[in-house]
Amino acid sequence: MEIERKFTVKELPDLSKYQYHTMEQGYLNTDPVVRVRKEDEEYYLTYKGKGLLAREEYNLPLNKNAYYHLVEKSDGIIIRKKRYLIPFEKYTIELDVFDAPYENLVIAEVEFDSEEDANAFQAPEWFDEDVTMNRKYHNSNLSQGLF
Repeated sequence: MEIERKFTVKELPDLSKYQYHTMEQGYLNTDPVVRVRKEDEEYYLTYKGKGLLAREEYNLPLNKNAYYHLVEKSDGIIIRKKRYLIPFEKYTIELDVFDAPYENLVIAEVEFDSEEDANAFQAPEWFDEDVTMNRKYHNSNLSQGLF
């Protein structure tokens, strides 16, 4: 089960002091979500169930050849981004800085152990709007050009 909240960002922190992953992902299906992802040099096939704050998520490892075979079958836009890992209290903020065609988009995601934790979360001041319940910020919708 994935429990996460998403936020837009008012201003970026100094990203030079944080680790990041380079990510590329394509969507084979958007309802339900079936995604292939390259994260640095690791590859995954992911299934995500319905939901906004909480939903099922299953990740299966792929090898490089399987990833490239499947990503060619993706519908829509291949999403490319850097994901910065920013410690904040007991959480890790995953800050996604997107490449073209979404080069002006930055989304912060925070994952939680429970819905209670998620609902009690106090965002840092540099966060802006809580877009958890807004489907247009889902990467699967971004891949369809629905932003």
